[in-house]
Amino acid sequence: MDKEHYKELVANLSRLLDAQAFDGMKVYLFGHCNATEVLADEMLARGIQPLAILDNNKAKYSLVYKGIPVCPPKEALESDAEKAVVCISARAYASMAKQLRGLGFIGRIEKIVDYDSFAEYSTSPETIEKMTERLHRGQSGVERVKEKYPGAFRLYCPFRALGDVFIMMSYLPYYLEKRGIVDYVVCVVGNACANVVRMFGGRAESLTQREMDEQIQAVIYAHDTTAFIPHQDRPYVNKLYKALYLKKIPLEMIYKCGVFGLPQDTEPVQPTQLRIYAKLDEIPAGKSVIFSPYAKSVSNIPESFWKDRIDAYRRRGYTLFTNVSGDEEPLEGTISLDVPLAEMQSVVERAGTFIGIRSGLCDVIRYAKAEKTAVYPDVYYSDTKWKMEEMYHLERWNNLVLKNQ
Repeated sequence: MDKEHYKELVANLSRLLDAQAFDGMKVYLFGHCNATEVLADEMLARGIQPLAILDNNKAKYSLVYKGIPVCPPKEALESDAEKAVVCISARAYASMAKQLRGLGFIGRIEKIVDYDSFAEYSTSPETIEKMTERLHRGQSGVERVKEKYPGAFRLYCPFRALGDVFIMMSYLPYYLEKRGIVDYVVCVVGNACANVVRMFGGRAESLTQREMDEQIQAVIYAHDTTAFIPHQDRPYVNKLYKALYLKKIPLEMIYKCGVFGLPQDTEPVQPTQLRIYAKLDEIPAGKSVIFSPYAKSVSNIPESFWKDRIDAYRRRGYTLFTNVSGDEEPLEGTISLDVPLAEMQSVVERAGTFIGIRSGLCDVIRYAKAEKTAVYPDVYYSDTKWKMEEMYHLERWNNLVLKNQ
């Protein structure tokens, strides 16, 4: 979960607490994902004990997160409706709320994070007015980008996801060549994703998440043929993700074959604009470990895992670093290391060893010549029956799944 949505989650949760919205209530969460785990953590820290995490994926019903079991949505129906509240911080709020009402749930439903603000299903004058204003803002934003990059084909990457942007850029040149496109700009959310685009020599325009959502909505509304949304997991384009209900298709293959329509054996393009870290001599060559314990969209790995690795490598005389960004803290016993993305491969190759939670950073350094381990929680990808490791497996890496965490 990114910082903006985390702040929104905390603010909305605090507002509900101030209003005593949970007093005497049976609390449920809907949708087992990273955002829901973050919400559960915040609730538990404030003395609120959710009874269950509701989910439609039967494969998840054996999971328990910090004492909270994952259960089918009908669990909420078995409660005293007047004393039940379902809190949703997952992306599919609108469809989840609709499903609950369709099942007969008459309790309260609270949206904790507004991920998909365009998905408001109401014909009320207030909603129509708000959505019309939103569309106009999106159209104005599209025009600003067009004026800044006259004649450029625009690509919109919907989320602040380094890995998605990296994979997209790895196959974009083939798509552009196929369509005869020379001049283009990639619109992304945040500077980090923009830097990934620049690693491949592309031009990038950084937007806020709200600007991104509004401009994408305007592009779809206008049937804009001078723009493309290279993503599979939203209702904008093609709903490619539904194929995962039938067959295991790794995320990179979905981008390669589904989003861009390329042959299965197409080789990814590697980044060309990498740089060398200026303080490389401060990292003992071949005797250092870079730990990367943070990710926005993946469940956290237990502290004990990192502690065990830190102790083991310290006994072997290694110098230990934690890759951090912003206000992130280094793991205990390691040195903080904040490196620009374009320079990270040089750092990993100098150190010799990288151990990190499977995140977009792993994609950024996937070609580094070093001993590399990607750590996965033993959880399912979205509402499919495929595990995270199956969807994000990295070739020529150590892919480590932590069981029963």
